[in-house]
Amino acid sequence: MFDLIIKNARIVDGSGGPEFNGDIAITGGLIKQVGEIAGQATETIDAGGHLVTPGWVDIHTHYDGQVTWDGEVGPSSWHGVTTIVIGNCGVGFAPAKPDKHEWLINLMEGVEDIPGTALTEGITWEWETFPEYLDALETLPRTVDVGTHIPHGAVRAYVMGERGADNEAATPEDIVAMADIVREGMKAGALGFSTSRTMLHLSKDGDPVPGTFANKEELLGIGDALSEFKPGIFEMASDMTPLESEFEWMRDLSRDKGVPVTYALLQSPADGEGWRTMLQMTDDAVKDGADVKAQIAIRPTGLVLGWQSTVHPFTWAPSYKAIAELPFEERLKHLRDPEVRARILTEEPVIDRAPGDSDSRMASQKMLLAILTHGYDRMFRLQTSKGLDYEPTPETSVAAMAKNSNRIPAEILYDMLMENEGKGYIYLPLLNYAYFDFDHIYEMLNHPHTVLSLSDGGAHCGVICDAGFPTYLLSHWVRDRSRGKTIALETAVARQAFETAQLYGLNDRGLIAPGMKADINIIDFEKLDLEDPEMVFDLPAGGRRMIQRATGYLYTIKDGQVTFRDGTPTGKRPGGLIRGPQAAPLAAAAE
Repeated sequence: MFDLIIKNARIVDGSGGPEFNGDIAITGGLIKQVGEIAGQATETIDAGGHLVTPGWVDIHTHYDGQVTWDGEVGPSSWHGVTTIVIGNCGVGFAPAKPDKHEWLINLMEGVEDIPGTALTEGITWEWETFPEYLDALETLPRTVDVGTHIPHGAVRAYVMGERGADNEAATPEDIVAMADIVREGMKAGALGFSTSRTMLHLSKDGDPVPGTFANKEELLGIGDALSEFKPGIFEMASDMTPLESEFEWMRDLSRDKGVPVTYALLQSPADGEGWRTMLQMTDDAVKDGADVKAQIAIRPTGLVLGWQSTVHPFTWAPSYKAIAELPFEERLKHLRDPEVRARILTEEPVIDRAPGDSDSRMASQKMLLAILTHGYDRMFRLQTSKGLDYEPTPETSVAAMAKNSNRIPAEILYDMLMENEGKGYIYLPLLNYAYFDFDHIYEMLNHPHTVLSLSDGGAHCGVICDAGFPTYLLSHWVRDRSRGKTIALETAVARQAFETAQLYGLNDRGLIAPGMKADINIIDFEKLDLEDPEMVFDLPAGGRRMIQRATGYLYTIKDGQVTFRDGTPTGKRPGGLIRGPQAAPLAAAAE
């Protein structure tokens, strides 16, 4: 007698092999049989010939605070994700001395645009050390399993205090102390360590993330601690295409210390071909004995601009600032007033310097202002008659619309924002879209040393929601793309489940095979799609976040229990904390 049987399934098992029809039997949270099954079960689900895949494994999220209070872990869980990894980009909440709580919140708010008020109210700080943080995470049942990195920023601040926060050089004693913390965290069950080397990551006060300028001695010293654990991932956020000198220490760390290194790779708007150089350097490093993988995104990193977003083209117009704090419906009444509209369209933007604002924060504000007031060739209507368009052509840009209609771009932008009862959205792809197409992403997707990543689930709450990457991967890249090549369904499933799991040593999931975790999606592939973005205020303290739901997920199953049915949570929360790498079951390994 099985706990659950899924019958009449169109199975794409995550191995990359061809799809096949069959049944799946589950007992005790594990897959017991795959194929033609004659036994009985307590519960039977008839998949009706629909697509059945492993649950998605998302290795780049920022739910570090949210997982301490939210067992549902949306939006990622709404998109068939059953395993997440947090603590990316060198930011997180452990280790944390009591006097650094607010500082760590400000760091996360600045880097990942997660409302600080929500984090302040939601996090109860039942820990100081990293092992204590893991113990706290273990107490809350969830719809997903959670794995962790040890974040460089928190470690530096814990060991070095203000010197670490200010990015001063670490002493040999500092490096030993940081390595000890990493060693302690890895023993407790962390999957790896993360750092940030990008000037795009700034705290709320405009300061670079601690560790941004860490020297080779510090990084290799931490690598020594990681090398004692397998796989012991070293993850790095980068400025799209790291300098060759940066890549040298990444190669040396991996080759000489046996530490897998993974770094973020996006196409830069300043150098549309730089990613090719990085992938060639990755190939060369692998040939030289290193284990290096580039984390790639399946669409541009950009902003979704609306009246309720963190920023939009009129954020700094004096007449808009005068009404910016009003409740949304009241604000809309003013925005519909022709006189208010006329003033906003003709005013020069003004950036006020608040007390404590650093020069770097002001510089980033001015850079963003320039993009929002002059980047019309890279602004597009997101919601179109054909649905959401994340791969728009230059001919549909606001600049092209203005040219063809003899209107000023600002008028077009204002009217776009007023669509859908004031909930219209403008799409502004900033990175990964230098040539206005996805052809380079297709090449990245087919490169042997890349891994799907960078969804940033739970982060950038006011301007981005990319937690639906797995849904977009199947709906756009497999089924709908018309501007270039598509990828095979079997490839997409393997890349988003088995390969992401394997990188982090999670060898017990990402594959539909006997002995593996029963983490499964049943999908109506023809109806699979992203819904419109939506701004909600459901975080603690009424915090704002942009969400995006999906259609087409008939069932999501975690450890053999149905957690979502037709996109609605069932209340089952079998997910927990992942402590360290997970061995492949003997049955699955043999198969």
